[in-house]
Amino acid sequence: MEPKAMPPIGYLLNRTDAALTRVMDGTLGEFDLTRVAWQVLNMVKKEAGITDAEVLKILSFNADAPTLTAAIETTLTGGWTSRPAPGQLALTPDGTARLAEVADHVKAFRTRSVDGITPEEYGTAVRVLERMIENLRGPGA
Repeated sequence: MEPKAMPPIGYLLNRTDAALTRVMDGTLGEFDLTRVAWQVLNMVKKEAGITDAEVLKILSFNADAPTLTAAIETTLTGGWTSRPAPGQLALTPDGTARLAEVADHVKAFRTRSVDGITPEEYGTAVRVLERMIENLRGPGA
């Protein structure tokens, strides 16, 4: 009996990302956030005064520009962030408090996503993916 063929890694990566987004969007929905808006909030938390252009550049692998721009608008209209200067973002005091509340939900999401996966298995998966990225960055990339 022949061993079962392994599915292509790209297929699995796309399905994993779609599942992560679907479940995280559901988790964050009660806060009127999406996974991408949450990523924007974390960038703003990390670097107060970050510009829209910097957010778009840093998160460009996570989403396209229209999706990121809409996420930035969501954080502004939701009162999570404000503009201390044109084109800059900062967490509001309310946004800081609400982001702390969201953290418990994100922690539960992360726990669920790695259920049954040992730290060693997780580490191996991360190292393999990092190696694939490096391989594809090489000459001719």
